[in-house]
Amino acid sequence: MVSCVFPGSFDPVTVGHTQLISRAAGMFDRVTVAVMINIKKAGALSVDQRIDLLRKACSSFKNVRIVSWEGLLTDFMQKNDEKIIIRGIRTGTEFDQEMNAHYANRKLNDQIETIFLPADPVFTGVSSSAVREIAFFGGNIEPFVPVGLSKEINYLLSNKEKNNLKG
Repeated sequence: MVSCVFPGSFDPVTVGHTQLISRAAGMFDRVTVAVMINIKKAGALSVDQRIDLLRKACSSFKNVRIVSWEGLLTDFMQKNDEKIIIRGIRTGTEFDQEMNAHYANRKLNDQIETIFLPADPVFTGVSSSAVREIAFFGGNIEPFVPVGLSKEINYLLSNKEKNNLKG
C-alpha cells in the first residue's frame, strides 16, 4: 500500500485544502491528514474543531484519515511508518518556504520524500488566514471553504473572536 501524509494547521479547512486532499486521495491508497499543533501560536479554532471540520469536508474520501500531532513532522512520519509528504504550492515564495522545510525534514530523516502539488490557479488566493480575516469583518467566506461548512466555520470563528475581546 502506498500512502502519504498531508500536514497542516487547517485553521480552518479551505477549498484549497480539500482540493489537494482529493488529488492525493486519487494518487495514493491512503492519505493521512495530520493537523499539526504549533505550540508557538494559539489557533483560531481548537484542534478538535479543526478535526471535526476536516472529517465533514473529507467524508466522501474513503481512503482519508484525519489525525492530530504535536511535535516534529519527521517524528510523526517515523512513528507511523510514512515516507511521503504532500505539500501544496500556490506561489514561488511558498515554494521556497516548502523547499526549506523539505531540506530540514531530509536532514532529520533521509527516508522522507516530499511531493509538491501546484495549486489549481483558482485557489491561489485561498488561505486559512484569509478566511479568518474575511469572517472577522463579516464577509462571505462561502467561496473559500468546503460546501456546507461556511455557517459552522463563521459561528466557530465569531465565538472565538468574542471570547478574545472579553479576555
